[in-house]
Amino acid sequence: MLEGLRARLPKDKRVRKRRLVVMLLVAGLCPAAAASWSVPPARIDLGDTALDIAGLAGGALFGANDHQNRHASGVIKAMPRLHRDFDSGLSLGLDATITVSDVLSRGRYGGDVFEKAYADARTGLGRIEIGQTDGAAYDLSVSGPKVDAAVSLDNPQTTFFRDTATGHAFTDAFALRTAIGASSNYAKLAYLSPSLFGVQLALSFTPGQGKEVLPFLHEGPHVAGRQADIWEGALQYSDELGPVSLSAYAGVAEGRAEHKAAGQEGVSDLGAGLRADYPVNDDLTLSLGGAWRQSNAYAFQIARSYQAATTTARQASATATYDDWMLGVEYGDGDAGAVAGAPHLGLTGYETVLGYSFSNSIQPSLGWQHLTYQRSRGNFYNGAPRIGLDAVFLHLNLKTTG
Repeated sequence: MLEGLRARLPKDKRVRKRRLVVMLLVAGLCPAAAASWSVPPARIDLGDTALDIAGLAGGALFGANDHQNRHASGVIKAMPRLHRDFDSGLSLGLDATITVSDVLSRGRYGGDVFEKAYADARTGLGRIEIGQTDGAAYDLSVSGPKVDAAVSLDNPQTTFFRDTATGHAFTDAFALRTAIGASSNYAKLAYLSPSLFGVQLALSFTPGQGKEVLPFLHEGPHVAGRQADIWEGALQYSDELGPVSLSAYAGVAEGRAEHKAAGQEGVSDLGAGLRADYPVNDDLTLSLGGAWRQSNAYAFQIARSYQAATTTARQASATATYDDWMLGVEYGDGDAGAVAGAPHLGLTGYETVLGYSFSNSIQPSLGWQHLTYQRSRGNFYNGAPRIGLDAVFLHLNLKTTG
């Protein structure tokens, strides 16, 4: 499969690829050199204020059995923060996340160019955010360990399968996302407390499904079942039990439906997660964990929240980290109960990934992923109500540190 991908690359691209591989191998043999490849965010001083610009890029080469001619995907993100820090410990800032991606790397925000745009105030009593940002439960969510979160089964940024019927990512219809995300990146008010005795709290209010940066400016799309007044709350707890580090969270989201069709109601979302890390010795660490989520939103689409619908997602994973190497396995499954006009959907996935950290800024991974989808009525593009999808991938994460 990889040979086939190599054959499709123009010669000059293959040469550049070989050079990159050689550079990475040299870095692996020279840890001191690799560490020097860590790239901090760019900073521009503007008198009493400063502009920090962080960045992230991810790219994947893969071979999949979905009969598509597409074998690459990627995303680039810029994360500027304009802030002023005071001697009292108060910090005021304007933050944004600007993203450019292809159809297979749109992530949970559906391809928004401005994924986030908000103002914040950071003090010793916590952080307040106003604008287009994540909800409280998502901020504190915990799941099983992941070698490469961008291509994980759970809440992936990049997927490898395309639906020939729509031209979109196959997972757009139903993706495994165990972190509560009812308020997505809709404009909201959010508060995140400091950690006290291992306990951290978060609360957010989202007045509507608008994405016009500031809350209350727009109610969102004019569709039946549109959600309003979404409250989210979450609690995270971290502790040390002997040599084992534990972290857990529980969260909830509740909303109110507008322009309801028969059987529709306000969104109700529950979730929980747990992770444990055990250092066997100075070189080897074992990690284990999982997460669970249940919602009345069909396939987690909040404008389709029904009294008779239940969508669940579960994830479990384990990793072994040895020096700069990490090996992981992951399992996930989801179930979206049938609603009017939409079938019952089932999803099961498996993944194994080997990763290596050349530095805090350069982290490639190699892995295999399998997804099985089923539906109660109708067929997928293969002409059957069940489809199995497999992919082998090479993914590269490039990011600033800090």
